[in-house]
This record gives sequence, C-alpha cells and structure tokens, in this order.
Amino acid sequence: MATPPPPPAAAAVTLGGKGVVLTPAAVYALSLGLADPVIDPSALQRLSNRAPSPQETPKSLQELALAPHESRAAAAVLLNKLLLTAADSNSALVTAATATTLAGSLDLAAAPPPASRDEASIAAASAPVAVALAALIDCCAAPLVSIADAVAALSCEAARGDLVAFDVPASGDGLSVKDEADVAADVKTLLLGSKLVSTGGGGASGAFFTKVPAVNGAFREAVRALHKRVRVELNAPVKLGKRDAGETGEGKEEALMVVVAQLARSVHAMCKLSIARARFCAGSIADAELREKLAGGTDVDDLTGMFAKVTIESDAVSFLRRAYNYLLKFRDFLAWEAAVAMAVIEMDSSIEKPQATGENEAGSSTENKQAGGKKDKGDRKSKKKTLGKGTSAVLMLLRDHATDGKAVPCVNSALIADWGIEMSLFFDPKCPKLEPLVKKVKEIVESNEVGRLPKIPKGTRDFGREQMAIRERAFAIITGVFKMHGGVALDTPVFELRETLMGKYGEDSKLIYDLADQGGELCSLRYDLTVPFARYVAMNNLSAIKRYQIAKVYRRDNPSKGRYREFYQCDFDIAGVYEPMEPDFEVIKVLTELLDKLDIGVYEVKLNHRKLLDGMLEICGVPAEKFRTVCSSIDKLDKLTFEEVKKELVEEKGVSDETAENIGSLVKTKGPPLEVLLELRKEGSKFMQSEGSVAALNELEILFKALEKANAIDRISFDLSLARGLDYYTGVIYEAVFKGTTQVGSIAAGGRYDKLVGMFSNKQVPAVGVSLGIERVFAIMEQQEKDKNEVIRATETEVLVSILGKDLVLAAELVNELWSAGIKAEFKLTTRVQNHIKYATQTGIPWMVLVGESEMKAGKVKLKDIRANQEEEVLREDFVQVLKQRLSNP
Repeated sequence: MATPPPPPAAAAVTLGGKGVVLTPAAVYALSLGLADPVIDPSALQRLSNRAPSPQETPKSLQELALAPHESRAAAAVLLNKLLLTAADSNSALVTAATATTLAGSLDLAAAPPPASRDEASIAAASAPVAVALAALIDCCAAPLVSIADAVAALSCEAARGDLVAFDVPASGDGLSVKDEADVAADVKTLLLGSKLVSTGGGGASGAFFTKVPAVNGAFREAVRALHKRVRVELNAPVKLGKRDAGETGEGKEEALMVVVAQLARSVHAMCKLSIARARFCAGSIADAELREKLAGGTDVDDLTGMFAKVTIESDAVSFLRRAYNYLLKFRDFLAWEAAVAMAVIEMDSSIEKPQATGENEAGSSTENKQAGGKKDKGDRKSKKKTLGKGTSAVLMLLRDHATDGKAVPCVNSALIADWGIEMSLFFDPKCPKLEPLVKKVKEIVESNEVGRLPKIPKGTRDFGREQMAIRERAFAIITGVFKMHGGVALDTPVFELRETLMGKYGEDSKLIYDLADQGGELCSLRYDLTVPFARYVAMNNLSAIKRYQIAKVYRRDNPSKGRYREFYQCDFDIAGVYEPMEPDFEVIKVLTELLDKLDIGVYEVKLNHRKLLDGMLEICGVPAEKFRTVCSSIDKLDKLTFEEVKKELVEEKGVSDETAENIGSLVKTKGPPLEVLLELRKEGSKFMQSEGSVAALNELEILFKALEKANAIDRISFDLSLARGLDYYTGVIYEAVFKGTTQVGSIAAGGRYDKLVGMFSNKQVPAVGVSLGIERVFAIMEQQEKDKNEVIRATETEVLVSILGKDLVLAAELVNELWSAGIKAEFKLTTRVQNHIKYATQTGIPWMVLVGESEMKAGKVKLKDIRANQEEEVLREDFVQVLKQRLSNP
C-alpha cells in the first residue's frame, strides 16, 4: 500500500480582492485546513470601522449544526460575500471587526453574531452554508468527469470490449447530444492503438459499455450546470434592496437543490454502471475463488435504497449534505472499478504491460510470479497485445500510486481491496497527485490522435489560394458598386445578445446558433447583418444612413450544395425617411449592377410586396394571425412543389383545403412587372378591393417606372409566390435567382423593413436593403473559371528575381529596388534555371530577372518575358526602369 504523502504547507486563499475569483477548489482547501484565508488589504480598507450594534442584529447562522469542515467552508463563503458586497456598495455595510474575526477563526459556529442588520441581511441572502456545500460537491465532482471516462476505457480493455459501443457521431444539427458524442470520442481516443478491443462488433460490449456515452455525458452536463451556478454564487455580491433577504437566500438554496438533484440522479446512474462494469471485468478472472470475491459487494437494490435516502424531502443543508456523501460513495465505486480493471490487466499474461522507470520485465510481471516464474519458448515467441496509448499512460499513473512505484506483487483479493482504498484516496481533490492525473487524461483526449486527418465542420469550407483570388476580385467589384452609390462601411460584432436576435426571424429563429453560457450575458452568433444594423441605428439614435457591410453570418441549417452554415453576406441598406420608393429603387438598382458587373451570367430578380401578399391571403380567407406562418410555407415554393406546400398548410398550419387551393391559384401569377401590374389592377380584380393591396400596387407602379428608366426592368419578374419568411419585412421584397447551369438557387435577397429599428427603440426609422449571398456567387465564378480552362493566378507578382545560386544578399538588393519602385516582385535562390522558370510559369509571373555568375561579372542582368519566351540583357543599373516600361506596355 502506498504511504500517504505528508500534508503540504497551508496555502493562502485571498478573499475580497478586486478581480480575485473564489473557486470551489479554494473552498474545499479552506474547509480541510489545507489553506488559510487572507483578506485583501484594499478590501479591508473599504470596511466600516463603526462599533457593532448587537441590538440591531436579527437571527444568526450559528444555530445550524455543522461539521468542522462544513463550518469552515461556510465561513469562507460568508466572509467573501461580506467583502464583495462591501466593495460593491457605496455605503459601509460591513465592519472590519466582523471580517477580521471571521477570517481569524474561519468557523461559522464560533463567529460573533452579525454587527448590524446589513451584515445579517447579507448573511441571510447569500445562503453561505448551502453555497459552501454545493462548492464542496462541485470540487469533488469536477475531476471525476475525466476520471470516469478513463476508468471506463480501462474496463473496456480489461473486458475485451468493442469500440462499436462508442460509435456516437456528432451530427452538428442539434439532433445529437454534444456531451454524449464528446464522451464517446474521448474514450475512443484513450483506446487508440489498443489491441485488446474489437472494432467490428465482435467484442464484449453490452449495456456495460454501450451506456457509457449517454450516462457519462449526462454526468458531464450535470457537473457543468452545478459549476456554473456555484461560480456565480461564490463571486457575486449581494444586492441589498427591497427584496426580503431571507426569501432571497431561500431562493438560492432551492435553485442549488434543483441543480444538485440533477447531479445526484446522474451520479446514481454512474454508480450502477460502474458496479456492473467491475463485476463484468471480474468475470474474466480464471481464479474462481478470487472471481467470486470480486463479484460480490454492493447490490443494486442497496444502491437504490441509498439514492432514495438522498432524495428525501428536507431542508437544503440536509439534502446537499446527503448528495455530497452519495458523491463520495460513487468515488469509492469508481475506485473499486479501477482496482478490478488494473488487477485483470496485471493478471493477463497475453497483455504487454506498460513499463515504469526502473522496472524490468522480471520484476514487473505479475503473471510471471503467479505462473511460477516460468516462460517457455512459445511464450517468448508469441506477440503480446498492447493497451491503448491513452489507457497505457493512465494505467501507469494508477499503478504507480497504488504500489508506491514498486513492482506489482502477487494479485489477490486483499491487494485489490487495498488498491480500491488507494484509488479512492487518489481521486480525492486533497491528493496532490490527482491534478496531474486529470491533466494527463485531458492532454490525451485533447491531442486529437484519432488516426485520421483533421476535418472541418459540416457546412463550412476552406478557401485555397485560387479561391481567395476569385473572392478578393468579387469583393473589390462589390465594394466598388457600394461606394459608387455613396455607401459607408460599417462593422458589427460577430455575436449579439440573444435578446437582440430573438423574435425577428419567424420560424427561422430555430436556425440561430446560441453560444454556451459562460456565466455572463446570453449571446448568439448573428443570423444575418440586417438585425445588427437595425440595432446599431437604434443604439446610436441615427435618422438616416446609407451603409454597406461584408461579413460572415451563421445558420444552424442542414448543409447541402450551395447551402452553408458559415458564409459571407454583402449587405447594402438605406435607412431614413425618403419619397415613396426612392431608396427601394436604388437598392434594387444596386443589386442588378452587382450581378451585371460580377458577370455571372443570366439571372432573374423576383419581386413582390408584403402588403400585396397580405391582401392575397386575406382574399383567400386566411386569418390575419396566420399570415406570417402561411408566408413561411409559401416561401418554400422554390424548393417544394405546391402539393407539398399545400400539405404543410393544411396539416401543420391549420388552413382549410379550399383556402389552400385559392392560395395556389394566385401564387402562380408571375411575369413582366408592368404587365402583371396591369392584370392585378384591371376591373373586377379582388386586389382592388383591399386597401393594403391598392397602396402596394401604387408603390409598385412608381418603382417599376423608375427601374424602366434605369434600364433595370428587364431583369425583374413580378412574382406573387415570393414570400420571404422573415418576420421583419413590411413592403417590397425581392430575391435574385441564377438561371445558368450551375444550380445554386437564390443568390441575393432583401426588402423593406420599416419597423425593425423601432423594435430596439421608441423611434421608428424606415429602411430597405439587399443582401448578396456571396458564397453561391463564388460557386458560379469558380465554375466559370474551370470552364475557361485557364490558370487562376493566386498572386499578382509581376517579376521573379531568380538568383542562380545562394546569394541572399544579392537577391535582397535587387528585389528591394523593385519593391521601392512599386513593382510586385518575389525572389528565389537555386542553381537550376529550370526550377526558376517552372515556378514562374506555374504561378503566372510574366517577367523574370535572371542573375548568374556571368551576369554579375558583366554588370548586367537578364530579363525574360515568360509569355513571349524572349530574353534580353540590360545593364544592372537600368533593369528597374526597363521593367517598368515593359510592364506599362505589355
């Protein structure tokens, strides 16, 4: 048995300091006397020196019966709360006498009663005992997250399990549990290289290992939820206001009970699974007597009884105390499983054991001793099976602790029992060896050594040098058009407050990427650039602005050809009050100019009006409250047949069959803008009976005539099926569709949104904009380049300085002269002239400056025109001027 390490010298835990965070580990150390509290000097200065006022003091916390370690932990939490609240408040709420006395004793039971009602209120509102117990649970549970996965992997090898149990791919579309997929990936990484596990369904898996990803994943989730809560409760000052302090503290206690109850339930599942795995592993031991002893122990019914006691209805302190003790019980079970797995592996002569420093084969081989130390020739020739790279490292650390670094003796039930005790002590946060063990496990699983090349997430893409050349060219064209129309550049954060984005996108809100809560503001990745722009206009109280922005947006969509989860949008918006259709005309004109100048081929801009769409739905008999959700279905007509859309309208949206048919007859209306406009306005048209439709048709007449004069009307199709599912559109809406052979769907869209800015302020600022989906445009441009069968130049280099040798000084001198003259140049050092020519040809560099030994002696350089395959010699001092002339007159 390993000799317990001497207790380390007590560390210091600073309380109340600015920027200092009190961690669960620090509370644990303080509770056991492994650390002493130190009040930050600046915090002490902020405390009041007023005399105590016992007559003001209400009920104290001294009545609680606490164990010494609980009292110390609660005292540390309370002291920190007092200091933090004093620092956060303008008035002196806490006396220096209280703080120093509490720090000196660090004993809630021995502490003096609060000196005032303020101190008592802080004590009541902060629920220090419940928070302290939750911190102890958090500290003990956190390392077990990694340990549990490592022990499960070790048991999988001991039982000759199957990796199929850990085939839990992460879908990335919200249809898989991240923690479950992460556990599976981590265990597989720990088992990487193992010859003991099967990979094709032929090994022993069963529920013992198949349940590991889900159960361990739930444990991870519960520990993380508790840690988030405890982190806030330990470090947030108490806000003393009109709320009742006692009720506030009770609320905190109940919230902690909810989170810890979730953890206790996951711990119960972990206990059952750990016991089952230990028994399963023990079943592979040849020694019947030893196998029988190891298979005994805690019964599942006994375990259920223990858990039932944990969940008995009681006060918060009693519940948290029982949950803490049950967690320690799980630690013992996990330690026992680790000991059994170690024993099975040590006793198996077919397994090659990891060798620790100083061990030799004779001294470390348990199976040799148990077999009488004999090894025949056949044994020496047989190839032993190896452990996984990760589990081998874990086993060495566990074995080193259990044996104190000595050779493994003959394995028996007594030794395994000792190992179980040692493992339980090892997994205790107060053991100095635990942190290196957890760190090692994390290093292994984070190393990403999974035997395959890395990959990027679904719905994203890398841009190589050729693609970047196309993209930069496209961005230059787009920015030029935006600036030609007076647009000013704007940039906003890639993530926004979740409340900013929610309620703006209708049914598409489910596609918003939410960021993990780090204990602060709830944030989400931006879905588009329009809502952040509206937020910017409202926040800065702008009345008018014409802006453009080119940036990435993120959507948790199902990836497909031309549909990405991360992609660029190029937005142009005009906000402010103008004459009817004035900004709408310019935005649509910007769109047609963009697509014309990008020269992508034939396209069509579908156009409709939201008020006209609402009028159509009113005519068809759709209730007003269902307009938006029905529009969302109509918006899918570019991807689905009308029969499919009709089925959704009737079965999911509650629209009658007759109403759906009426919608189908009207959404087929499309064609040249002025012709369709005339059709919708003719005598007897139902659209002329709707006030909103008449207003929309009048606006569209102005717009179409302006587009006609600007030579843009031929690109427009008036299409009543265009709905645009986003909630914020209020007027004209449009969508550009590519009509060429490359199938990419919609390439741009936009519309008027007069009320979006007003959602963020009391000031309504009407706006209209367009967004170009540049990724799909890239796909078209890339295909065009492939069809041309031309080399895409990734660089703009004009001259290659080719030194036929290794003279860097000469190369630096020559290329610097070119750079100083504004000529784009590179240099290359190699003795083989063909290497220079090959590089220039492959990268499309038109000119070369060749300098060899003969040129240097003659004071000349050789200029080579790659395209014309012609050479000429010029004087060394004239070569820059000659090249400038050649480049200006290609």
